[in-house]
Amino acid sequence: MTVSEREVTDEVWTDVHRSADFAELRRRLRGFVFPMTGLFLGWYLLYVLLADYAHGFMATKLVGNINVGLVLGLLQFVSTFAITALYVRFANRNLDPVADRLRYEVEGESR
Repeated sequence: MTVSEREVTDEVWTDVHRSADFAELRRRLRGFVFPMTGLFLGWYLLYVLLADYAHGFMATKLVGNINVGLVLGLLQFVSTFAITALYVRFANRNLDPVADRLRYEVEGESR
């Protein structure tokens, strides 16, 4: 029976929320998101503190008019894209199989 053939009630969603698969999905998500958020915020805070308190270091020229501050600023963007790529890879391997299993239980459609 598919979703169109039956009504998905609040009770169904409550059962999903209480299921072991849903708890596992949340555990896996938290296991990635919290450490990665802490890592990124620490890296960003380091950049801000260096920019505020280490003017000489940040102004150190590397090549031409390119200095340490500019490189570290650009690395903020690089790290954002890297974290996004890591998350997509992590989700495809660790979250999507569990989410697909939950969706199958609720919707009842073939995989």
